[in-house]
Amino acid sequence: MINAYIKGTGSYAPKNIVKNDFFESVGSSDKWIFENLGIKERRISTGETTSDLAYEAGLLAIKDANLSPNDIDLIILATATADRLAPSCACFVQDKLKATNAVAFDISAVCSGALFATSTAVQYIKSGMYKNVLVIGADTFSTITDWTRRDAVFFGDGAGAIVLSDTTEDKGFIDFILHTDGSGKEHFTIPAGGSEKPATADTTNSGGHYFQMNGQEVYKTAIDVVPKCIEEILSKNKRTVDEIKFLLPHQPSIKILQEVAKRVDLPFEKVKTNMDRYANTSGGTIPIILDETLKNNQFENGDLLLFAAVGAGWTWGTALYKW
Repeated sequence: MINAYIKGTGSYAPKNIVKNDFFESVGSSDKWIFENLGIKERRISTGETTSDLAYEAGLLAIKDANLSPNDIDLIILATATADRLAPSCACFVQDKLKATNAVAFDISAVCSGALFATSTAVQYIKSGMYKNVLVIGADTFSTITDWTRRDAVFFGDGAGAIVLSDTTEDKGFIDFILHTDGSGKEHFTIPAGGSEKPATADTTNSGGHYFQMNGQEVYKTAIDVVPKCIEEILSKNKRTVDEIKFLLPHQPSIKILQEVAKRVDLPFEKVKTNMDRYANTSGGTIPIILDETLKNNQFENGDLLLFAAVGAGWTWGTALYKW
């Protein structure tokens, strides 16, 4: 049986650092942000586009996999902040990488994007259609943030990339469970700029092109659906939470992750976090934390890893992986 495994990883974030004291002007504070969200600082682009970040992370992942861009058969880019509405941001990245043999397209699932993109890539590999797939999660939420509002504290810019390749060895992705509930679409949204509300002077002046978030609903939904999804994938695959080496989650807030871990009886030291340095990089979160953990040599053969995410839509899911 052909399976897909992680052959290489890479991550990249802008050099510009914005610390929490910046947000005192909008009524927040370093103390509140760190205690409630776990964030101390975030990276903010000063001109780099989403495809620029994705290119850098993708190139690092390809090199880490000991491949060249021409070896990549498919590029799937998860983003909510593409360079343009058209063409896809993946097309920009394919051109920048000179990955001339690769098909390329975007996936839009916001903070669940990298997990949804990875599940898609795995199906292409398991079917035998492609051998090497580059999955990238990248976002520049700074471009859709109203910096005069308190919710400007949540997001940072960054990208992470994973090269998935085929294998017949006993390793790789075991299972995915994905869910969507479109009735939650208003709780995290960018209301203007699409076909529903095309860009006009009025939508610009009213702030319709910035993200709008119902923070209480995000928290309530995340701590409900993510633990259930974790329990679902473990039960389906006859595994227990004690067998999990690490949870590599999307980075929504420290309090959400603490509550998720509590509800599934997972010791919090097994939950990998980096929002203190990057904040929430949306599609970039899971591949960035994967790359950092891997580069710190924290995985051993046979380790069971759990991935989890929740995003706008609502979208959420989990994945089980054997190292």
